[in-house]
Amino acid sequence: MIPLATFRLAAYIRSHRVYQALLLALAMLAILYGSRAPRGEEAGVLTDGAVLIIPILAWAARSLLDTEPDQQRELSAIQAGGRGKEVAAGLAAASAACVALSALGLGAALLLGVSQPPPTGVLAAAVLLHALAALTGTALGALTSRAILRSPAVSIMALLLGFLAMLLLSTSPLYWLTVPVVAWMKAANAGHLIDQLPQLGTLSLAWCVIGLGVYLWRRLRV
Repeated sequence: MIPLATFRLAAYIRSHRVYQALLLALAMLAILYGSRAPRGEEAGVLTDGAVLIIPILAWAARSLLDTEPDQQRELSAIQAGGRGKEVAAGLAAASAACVALSALGLGAALLLGVSQPPPTGVLAAAVLLHALAALTGTALGALTSRAILRSPAVSIMALLLGFLAMLLLSTSPLYWLTVPVVAWMKAANAGHLIDQLPQLGTLSLAWCVIGLGVYLWRRLRV
């Protein structure tokens, strides 16, 4: 499985599709961190970055999973010893791409977005939120990939509308139905991020697990 995941990640890079997400991420980071936040607002800045990079991560995951032609994907499943291993390899490669881009976002936030190093607790929370952002991006990208949605136009619209729905739902009493990204930002700006992180992190992780479970179920039954 690891060689196949490495192969798919290398193919994503060689195809130059990686530059689509990378350039989008760099543009977003340049705008977001054009000036440093005042002291005491480190949590808000780091959390905003974790939220805003999610659609870019989803785009990266979707592009990576769509790089391999359908026929090659079937051959990979045979060579890997089953469709389950092929699907797992794809998710592993997509996760690796999302983690790399999310780490880039966190590094930019720490270098360019804050006036002083954040407290240890805030930094740990920011690392966790960026990890959850990478997982969320992987799940959303997988659910909108070609193996699930055949039409490229429908796929792109589903990705964008999925993120918008995530934003809208997380502002409502039904925030527990999705990754509560707006609740992340509200907690960070109110100074309650560390206290509320266990609850928010659990809800976020649950949505990601369910989303990836739906993707696995859909891929393995076709």
